[in-house]
Amino acid sequence: MALNLDAINKKIGPLTKRYDWKDVALYALGVGAGFDELEYVYEKKLKVIPSFSIASIFNFLAEVGIKSGLDLSGVLHGGQELIFYNPIPIEGELTTEGRITAMYDLGQGKGATIIAEGDTFHGDGQKLFKNILTVFARKDGGFGGEAPPKEVFSFPDRPADFEELAVPSADQPLIYRLSGDTFDLHVDPSFAKLAGFEKPIMHGLCTHGYACRALIKHLFPGQPERLSRFKVRFSRTLYPGEAIKTQIWKIDDGKALFRVVNAQSGEVVIDRGEAEWLGDAELARRQSLGRINFDGQVAIVTGAGAGLGRAYALELAKRGAKVVVNDLGGARDGQGGDTAAADKVVREIIEAGGQAVANYDSVSTPEGGDNIVKTAMDAFGRVDILINNAGILRDRTLVKMEPADWDAVMDVHLGGAYNVTRPAIKVMRDQAYGRVIFTSSAAGLYGNFGQTNYSAAKMGLVGLMNTLKLEGAKSNINVNTVAPVAGTRLTEDVMPPDLFQKLAPEFVTPLVLYLCSEQCKASGQIFNAGMGYFNRAAVLTGPGATVGEEGVFPSLEQVAAKIKDICKMDGAVEFHDLNASLGPILEAWSPKKPAAGAASKAPSVADIFAGMAAAFQADKAAGVEVSFQYVIGGEGGGEWFAEIAGGACKVGQGKHPSPTTTIKMKAPDFVAMIGGQLNAMAAFTSGKLQIEGDVMKSQLIEKLFKF
Repeated sequence: MALNLDAINKKIGPLTKRYDWKDVALYALGVGAGFDELEYVYEKKLKVIPSFSIASIFNFLAEVGIKSGLDLSGVLHGGQELIFYNPIPIEGELTTEGRITAMYDLGQGKGATIIAEGDTFHGDGQKLFKNILTVFARKDGGFGGEAPPKEVFSFPDRPADFEELAVPSADQPLIYRLSGDTFDLHVDPSFAKLAGFEKPIMHGLCTHGYACRALIKHLFPGQPERLSRFKVRFSRTLYPGEAIKTQIWKIDDGKALFRVVNAQSGEVVIDRGEAEWLGDAELARRQSLGRINFDGQVAIVTGAGAGLGRAYALELAKRGAKVVVNDLGGARDGQGGDTAAADKVVREIIEAGGQAVANYDSVSTPEGGDNIVKTAMDAFGRVDILINNAGILRDRTLVKMEPADWDAVMDVHLGGAYNVTRPAIKVMRDQAYGRVIFTSSAAGLYGNFGQTNYSAAKMGLVGLMNTLKLEGAKSNINVNTVAPVAGTRLTEDVMPPDLFQKLAPEFVTPLVLYLCSEQCKASGQIFNAGMGYFNRAAVLTGPGATVGEEGVFPSLEQVAAKIKDICKMDGAVEFHDLNASLGPILEAWSPKKPAAGAASKAPSVADIFAGMAAAFQADKAAGVEVSFQYVIGGEGGGEWFAEIAGGACKVGQGKHPSPTTTIKMKAPDFVAMIGGQLNAMAAFTSGKLQIEGDVMKSQLIEKLFKF
């Protein structure tokens, strides 16, 4: 079976797992902890061994294997890197999302390596760790792919500073596998022999856990929460009961290199180990940040010289982000410019211990937008967050509004968002990660007298968001919009003084920063925010009504007679995209069949294919030669095919060797479509039905089968 190269960069997850202190203690026992390390096994003083992180997400590892299409009889864990952001709590729920990032070809007969990354969050919102794993697929080389990049690594030319001898039990895999890694290679003698081993082997990740314990013991005893990075390469297999020795070289106060050797043969079983840990000051800083932080991320905030932008920039920097503070320093109407506004905020950030640079370009030109993003790349090398906050006001009623006033507001608000977001999205796409915030307004969502230019621009941003959320989704880029009500330099002399004081920008900041965080999975949503009050706004579509007769143009009078039904909002719904919004129109004259009730159970996918031959309309198949491949995803799904030739229909399970047309759907949608509850055209336009191959031939299905 060939590797599935299409799986690269496809999202895996979210995958969830609940755990409690017993899982933590069981893992510790599985990697050799006992009475001499009671803090890892006793619930009254329990701490989590950091390497528990990878053992707690075997569902992600399994998905990588499944999605990649590798030959499981030749799979080995090649390497593992863990990056820790917060200590792992002793219980809760873990949610992991990630993707396969690369597949490298080692050559025919030499195997392949598959690289995948996943981020794991606790149920309370904390980002706990990132895992970067390398899977060695021994039987899948020679597919013509790129060779893996070469890494330079060497141990110090001196004896190890510390050595830790351990002797795993001959039954160690039987304990360790109870933490979730139940692969047959570690328990089944016949499977192990099939894979080329004389008997079941130790889990590489079990040895990995022994090494993690050894490093903590010698470098920062009793403080597993200080470990920030742990990287290894698995180089050789180990049989249960064989003694191992972890050799550690301390490089400086926060870094060590290590390896694990077979104490009897001297063979290296874990190689190129790297460990990093936090010093006291950094540990205290992280603990002070709270559960959500932006360590290692780079944010651009436009219009950040005062008001909302300043509040966003200060809090992002406080929570670890490196910030580009953009502000032209102009007046409320956009005239003039002064570097002092941006410089002042940068000084505030630096004096508080953060990192920031100033940028004074106007967002109103493409060149300005490019320069803002270039400032971030030159200073910090990446862009993770973009908050489009810059704005001006030129209020007039429409009759009095000159074209220059219209254009100036459009150029800053709507044009400015385009000018900065476009180059930023290019960077985010290459990183496969990003968060973009647009700033709308209640004036745009609901209207405000004398602000036609401002309102039009602000509502235009919602349209920009609605499409960008679709374009960014495959690159893990989330796009949201906030409509803040806040006291800023734009509203200082517009609002009553007492209200201005109550509407401090800091009341809006928490929501905006949440939308900027990795924890936030929302995309394409609008939020009102002010005075600590938040709600979501959305475009809703009513159920509507048909007018006249199908296929006949309705008259004006018929529309007038039904206008109350047309305007009803009872049962209004929110659509994700244009295609989904077409569903009600396409289905309006073809009412759905009533859903199967308790007395009439809906058929399963297997039932449908079992009855497909009986549903075949032989009299409609004269001269038709076609084969349909069905790929049905989700629970109860699978692969089936229907081959029509010579007026007969053959239905089988599995893959057809040369299908004319391939139909892909999720099982519930397929059942609903066959049952008449889902219109086929509506399913296709909404993305629920995917057709590959000869799309036109798919139209024969409704003609050839009657269910």
